[in-house]
Amino acid sequence: MNPLLSLALTLALGYACGSLPFGLWVGKLTRHVDVRTLGSGNLGATNVYRSLGAPAGIATLILDMAKGALPVLLVPRGTLGDSFPGGSQWCAIATGIAAVIGHAWTFLADFRGGKGVATAGGVMLTLTPLATLIALGIFVGVVAATRYISLGSVISAALFPVVVALLSPRGVHQPVFVLSVVLASVIVIRHRSNLRRLLRGEERRFSLSGGERS
Repeated sequence: MNPLLSLALTLALGYACGSLPFGLWVGKLTRHVDVRTLGSGNLGATNVYRSLGAPAGIATLILDMAKGALPVLLVPRGTLGDSFPGGSQWCAIATGIAAVIGHAWTFLADFRGGKGVATAGGVMLTLTPLATLIALGIFVGVVAATRYISLGSVISAALFPVVVALLSPRGVHQPVFVLSVVLASVIVIRHRSNLRRLLRGEERRFSLSGGERS
C-alpha cells in the first residue's frame, strides 16, 4: 500500500473510532436525554456521572477508554502498519492521536466531545501501561486531596510526558514520548474553561455521591 494512503486511512480510522459519542448514546439509551444539555454540557464520563449517576458514568468511562485502546491495538496490524511511514509503531501513535482528537471534536455530535482524558488513558494504557498507571496514581492523589477532577486531569496530563521519559532509557527520543506530549496538550487545551474557573475559585468539587459540590 502507498505510504500516504496508509497514513490517510490510519488517521481516518482512528478519528472515526474516537468520534463514537458514547456519553451521548448512554444518556439517550438510559434516560432519553441529551447529556450536552446537562451539567457542563460535556460528553465525557465525568459529566455523565454527575448528571446521570454512577452506572452511566462508569459505562461511559469504560467505553471511552476502549475506543482509544482498541484502534491502537488493531489498526497497526497487517497492511496499514507495514506500509505506514516509519512502521507499525508510528502507525499506533498516529491512530492514538486521531482517536483522542475524534473524542474531543466528534463529527457525530456537532464537534462537541469530551475532554480526552479517558480515551487518552485507553491509548496510553495500551502503549505504555506502567507510565499510565503512575499517571493514574497522580490523578487519584490530586483528586483525593482537592476533589477537583479537572485539576487531577491537568496535573497528571502535564506530568505524563515526564514519567514516560524517565521510565525509558531512550528518554524523549522515542515515539511514545511524542504521543504523550500531543495527548497532554490536547487534554490541557480542553480544560481551559476549568482552569479559568479554578483561578476564579468557581470550579466545583467532585463527590462520590454522583455530583460535584462547592
